[in-house]
Amino acid sequence: MAQKKDTAKKTSTSSARLTLSTLAPARGSRHRRKRLGIGEGSGSGKTSGRGQKGYGARSGMKQKRGFEGGQMPLHRRLPKYGFTSRKKYLGENLYRVVSVAKLEALNAKEAITLQHLLDSGLISSPRSRVKILGGSEVTKKLIVEAHAVSASAKEAIEKAGGEVRIVA
Repeated sequence: MAQKKDTAKKTSTSSARLTLSTLAPARGSRHRRKRLGIGEGSGSGKTSGRGQKGYGARSGMKQKRGFEGGQMPLHRRLPKYGFTSRKKYLGENLYRVVSVAKLEALNAKEAITLQHLLDSGLISSPRSRVKILGGSEVTKKLIVEAHAVSASAKEAIEKAGGEVRIVA
């Protein structure tokens, strides 16, 4: 007789159809909201889980990012290192670099001025500060105006009989 009851229960529960009216969340998946300060017997009455006095017990309590309860925070315990270059901050180098080889390719009959470099497209702005760099030999006599010149570029230009003028 007991066997018949068990089989009857199994068939009745398995035969229940799932419809919109029978939908329900899984058992134990939903919890009631914890109601704070509702009497001493509730387990979270009186101070409502905020402990005793102090900053944490007050309304509007908000800790700053990285706060570690008064302990020296990690971002202040670790050493500082490196720096950000001013050039990187401005997003550009201090000088626009022009090589001696590019100057020689200009085929200038007179002195190579900043305006000449601008017209030829070697620099993009009239406010650019220009530095001449070496790296190759000069075969022509060049007269060059620039804000700065490397030692190797100056030596190469002067060796070919040219002249370097520093513009302020």
